[in-house]
Amino acid sequence: MNNNFQNISDAYQLVSGAKIKGKKHDEIFELGGYDANKRGYTVYPIDNGIRYDDFSVVISENELKNNFLIEVVKVNAAIAA
Repeated sequence: MNNNFQNISDAYQLVSGAKIKGKKHDEIFELGGYDANKRGYTVYPIDNGIRYDDFSVVISENELKNNFLIEVVKVNAAIAA
C-alpha cells in the first residue's frame, strides 16, 4: 500500500476502522474498538485490502503511540453554524 502514515500523537486519532502500520514493519492493520476490560484496542490484520476477523490482538494505547503509525485521512466536511 502506498498510503501516507503519521505518528499517533493523541488518543482521539484512534478510531475504529483506522488503518495502522508498525514503525519497523510494513504490515497493515485495521483498528477495532476499545476493550475496557482488556485496557486496549482490538487490532485486525489486513492483507490485500481484506480484513481478517478470525484473528485479532489487543494493543494498549501507549504501545500504539510508540510503535505504530496511523493513516492520514482527508475529510471533507461542512461545519454547520
